[in-house]
Amino acid sequence: MNDSGGHHLRVEHRRLADRRSWLRWGPYLAERAWATVREDYSEDGKGVWTEFPHDHARSRAYRWNEDGLAGICDIDQELCVAFSFWNGRDPILKERLYGLTGLEGNHGEDVKEYWWYLDATPTHSYMKWAYAYPQDEFPYEQLIRENAARTREEPEFELGDTGVFDEDRYWDIEVTWVKESPNDMYAVVRATNRGPHTETLHILPTMWFRNQWSYESGRNPPDIMLVDGALVAKGVFGSSMTLSGSGTPQALFCNNETNTRRLFHDESGPPFAKDGINDHVVTNAPTVDPEQHGSKAALWYTLTANAHQEVEIRLRFGQHAEKIDEATANDVVAQRKVEADEYYAHVIPAHVSDEDRQIARQAFAGLLWTKQFYNFDVERWINGDPASPAPPAQRRNGRNAAWWHVHNSDVISMPDGWEYPWYAAWDLAFHCIALAHVDPTFAKEQLLLLCREDYMHPNGQLPAYEWAFDDVNPPVHAFAAMAVYDVDGRQDREFLTRMFHKLLINFTWWVNRKDTLGRNVFEGGFLGLDNISPINRSEGVPEGFRLEQSDGTAWMAAFALRMMEMALELSDHDPVYGDLAVKFFDHFAYIANAMHTSGLWDESMGFYCDLLHRDDEKIPLTIRSMVGLIPLIATSMLPTERVLTPSPFADHFLWFVSERHWTASHVLASRYSLQQPTILVGLADVGRFERVLAKLLDEAEFLAPHGIRSLSATHRAEPFTLDVDGLRATIGYEPAESQTPLFGGNSNWRGPVWFPVNYVLIEALRTYANHLGDDYTVAYPTGSSHRLGLHGVADQISDRLTALFRRREDGTRMYADRHVDRWPDRVLFYEYFDGDTGAGLGASHQTGWTALVADLIVRQKSAHT
Repeated sequence: MNDSGGHHLRVEHRRLADRRSWLRWGPYLAERAWATVREDYSEDGKGVWTEFPHDHARSRAYRWNEDGLAGICDIDQELCVAFSFWNGRDPILKERLYGLTGLEGNHGEDVKEYWWYLDATPTHSYMKWAYAYPQDEFPYEQLIRENAARTREEPEFELGDTGVFDEDRYWDIEVTWVKESPNDMYAVVRATNRGPHTETLHILPTMWFRNQWSYESGRNPPDIMLVDGALVAKGVFGSSMTLSGSGTPQALFCNNETNTRRLFHDESGPPFAKDGINDHVVTNAPTVDPEQHGSKAALWYTLTANAHQEVEIRLRFGQHAEKIDEATANDVVAQRKVEADEYYAHVIPAHVSDEDRQIARQAFAGLLWTKQFYNFDVERWINGDPASPAPPAQRRNGRNAAWWHVHNSDVISMPDGWEYPWYAAWDLAFHCIALAHVDPTFAKEQLLLLCREDYMHPNGQLPAYEWAFDDVNPPVHAFAAMAVYDVDGRQDREFLTRMFHKLLINFTWWVNRKDTLGRNVFEGGFLGLDNISPINRSEGVPEGFRLEQSDGTAWMAAFALRMMEMALELSDHDPVYGDLAVKFFDHFAYIANAMHTSGLWDESMGFYCDLLHRDDEKIPLTIRSMVGLIPLIATSMLPTERVLTPSPFADHFLWFVSERHWTASHVLASRYSLQQPTILVGLADVGRFERVLAKLLDEAEFLAPHGIRSLSATHRAEPFTLDVDGLRATIGYEPAESQTPLFGGNSNWRGPVWFPVNYVLIEALRTYANHLGDDYTVAYPTGSSHRLGLHGVADQISDRLTALFRRREDGTRMYADRHVDRWPDRVLFYEYFDGDTGAGLGASHQTGWTALVADLIVRQKSAHT
């Protein structure tokens, strides 16, 4: 780290020390609250995409969360502030990002907008966001129609394909939020007319209360009123919050309540409903309250700009009574920018190139911008609200019914603000590794959060995601906990202790529920790798068979090793943990032995694979996929001193390797000698490691130009076909979007490059490298005369991943298409990447786990050239 931040560096650190105050307000608004599981009140529980469509969002009060553009809210989401825009042509205000639902997109749900998170500090004292808003009418119907006409084999029809950005006919909008103090903020909105003609843009900074009163008997709605040209909301944190603006905008008021007249033909509905401001601005309808008060209000600016001209407004929001002072606003924005620069000079080492520094900083910004207030009381969702009709009775036995204990009301790191506006267990674990570089306290809080009693099931299972809390994600929390502990300086043993005790419960759930026969071979389901198999690994197993999983078993082996490492670390200060280290070493040993005696290793292929098992019949699924690479991650390096210093763990380890030869041979990954400085414990011994590694580093197989593919490219010409008991299923190499409907067709593990599994493989290579030393080299790529040590191989794979985001000689980025190339300085972070070309695929703002690129950059040993 570069410690040259001086006075201003210490300012942001002091804010983090007073985090309770400084994090009271933040970008905690979702970018999509419509079409979510929480808002689905359909009779059959299958109405996620249809029960609350985009067309309802402007008119219907949300039950659980709120959404908006470049918005902020308090930590309990009582009061929200966000921006609406109107180009004078659209049929509705642009209050929220638009996209297709899972039923409308030819590859699942898909946002159809261009926006970016440009910057953010961990206390949200400085945040910058950008958006490209077409000046022509937004092509809502065309996007639906064109995508509906396309098959899964065709690319998605994007906003840029409609022609609305031709001749640069769009508004380039940037919103900058800064905090002068914890409860006093400024916002600057700059909009540049990029087009060739004079245009008018309407900007409506909007303040509203989340609707809680409609669902509670006897609760009155709060009120926003007009005071000296400013909007004043009372009763937030025991005070008033005021939104004032530069110039002389017009104040408009309505209520954050459902327009039952429009949606349900109920003429007794509220006269000034949620869409009142929208209807008044767009059609001049008398739908705003002439008394100028309500639970939703906006300041309406109408700004005209010539071609290439910039227009600007400034706002102040906070516990103040004075109107905005524009000079002060400018000073605070400039000061916070300096402080942000100096903070990141501390986070990102000085030797990192300017290009990589920008990538890392925007990755961190995306992580910080996509923190969201997540609200879901499953028992209330199942049984209904006191002031609302009861939900369908089927709900008591439907989705998430066994998770009645879940009562989430927290700010959580989300995978993506639009396509995944809900937490996912294994996504979040990887978010925290990158977050630990900028806010280790928040990273640790997030890992602990999912282990809390109102998240973790009483049986010990972690919730997967709201679509199905009881689905199974890979058990990576222990891996993430150790990674965060390392990034934070290996000092916070209280965090490690709390994580260990919670994960002890989770580990027990895995052992009891996912090892059907008690043989230490695990059947975890699809394990987040969606359609990586020819069958749905959660539901599509032929009758009478069990699917014994190479990756599920390996994840559990890695889980046991990380728990062993945690226990050993804690045993240095509390010897009680030495016994637990023994326990988890033995767990690993039994899993390792089972892995290699059950048939999950295919000797003829030199690779790990899943196994269909019925009675005495075993059918190996001889597919070369990420499933067979995951076993490499189950490895740990012990300092030999650890077993030479007397302790319960040392005594047991020495007895084990001496007396249990048949198992020890599967536990020690390299030749065992107490004269060596380290001992390598792992699933794959050096012999198997080399055979798997040869495939991993083969450019005709797994080694793509920009990382490790999830499926070997050899399956392009040689698809694998399963034909058993009337079930016939095939898997072939698909480097881009999914061509199957499994899991909604919105992700693909049949060839693309995914960051999380690349990351754990890189870490595994470094573990082998630390033990085998610099003299151990391999051909890189496989078949070439070029040889590298394993650290060099890990560095090369990291560099291939980072190169996805770097600008090429023509100024474009590898992941980009012709549409996003027009904004070369703004970085996007895709869900996954084409295994051949590196094109970005899936969600475009997955600054959840794809933000791992920031970790790779921060840990570079030298500048990229």
